[in-house]
Amino acid sequence: MLIHQTSADVMFAAYVGIDWADEKHAVCMLEGTGQIEQALDHSPEAIAAWADALRRRFDGRMVAVALEQSRGALIYALMQYEHLMLFPVNPTQLARYREALSVSGKKDDPGDAHLLARFLRDHRDCLRAWKPDNVQTRELARLCELRRDIVDARKKTIQQLIASLKQYYPQALQLAGELHKPLALELLRRWPTLKQLQRAHPGSLRKFFRQYGHRDDEKINALVQSIRGFQPLTKDDAVIRPSALYVGLLIKQIEQFNQAVSSFEEQIAKRFAEHPDAEVFRSLPGSGPALAPRLLTAFGTDRERLQMAAELQSYVGIAPVTVRSGKFCRVQRRYACPKFLRQTFHEFADQARRWSKWSKAYYQLLRDRGKNRAIECRLSGSIVA
Repeated sequence: MLIHQTSADVMFAAYVGIDWADEKHAVCMLEGTGQIEQALDHSPEAIAAWADALRRRFDGRMVAVALEQSRGALIYALMQYEHLMLFPVNPTQLARYREALSVSGKKDDPGDAHLLARFLRDHRDCLRAWKPDNVQTRELARLCELRRDIVDARKKTIQQLIASLKQYYPQALQLAGELHKPLALELLRRWPTLKQLQRAHPGSLRKFFRQYGHRDDEKINALVQSIRGFQPLTKDDAVIRPSALYVGLLIKQIEQFNQAVSSFEEQIAKRFAEHPDAEVFRSLPGSGPALAPRLLTAFGTDRERLQMAAELQSYVGIAPVTVRSGKFCRVQRRYACPKFLRQTFHEFADQARRWSKWSKAYYQLLRDRGKNRAIECRLSGSIVA
């Protein structure tokens, strides 16, 4: 995440704007009254040579670099050079700046690189320099974000599995429950079609359901009996056989996602336990093993950068935005924010009301005013922050 440091007193030797691209970056450098434009290959060797050339050119003096990234390959490559001070610029900021200077809507990569350098030179009081958290905190943040990405990818695969089963084997959805759980995965592995399921011996079915959590013999017998009475949605092998093959692939993917989630959770727990601030965030009401590490990384290691709770609320996107002009006034959701951090505080607010008396009271107050659950969780998140 971003940690801010003051750069007002730094005398920069030059101002550089980089318009990021996948293979080749457009670079513009403003030095005194001159301007230099060039293309920079996106390779470790080219970036290292470019950074070293700047160091030699300006005898190690600081160079300010503006780019439309707060994370990613380019900023990871540049953060290792002490003579470069990085200034991430929000893409919306650059777009508005471009519109202010050119009403025609003209846009190209070298032009954006020039605008970034010019914006940084002329309005650096509106920007804050980027300084990374310590390695321990950044690693924990990355683990938490990637775990969420894996969970989201698993969810998409499960949706594909649901869609496939609805085409030829909808009864599996009725029997399986949550499709990432062992019962569902093993059921579909053993009996990927209704025909195979109905051919299974009743004793084998009873043993299977007992093995995967069913304890009531009457319910097990009812399940086995209902399986015998299922009617196939289709008997067309042209649909059934390819779909069953595809379902087999999907359940293997879901199992791999399950293993990955477990591995990431193990590493998150280990890194969080080793962090010196772990106990602080573990003590928050409703944080738990999943949210406590995410909250720790949201606050970062430099607590002095935030003077008031409102600053964090605005940064993570849980503070509302007021749009006012004349008699018109609208309060809306904040969209320009780190989405993962906003979701973290939203989920924390929902959990905090279950463990904190005052949070629960505020939640109920908003419910009594007619707010729906999602809106009040965002509002109570502002209080929790």
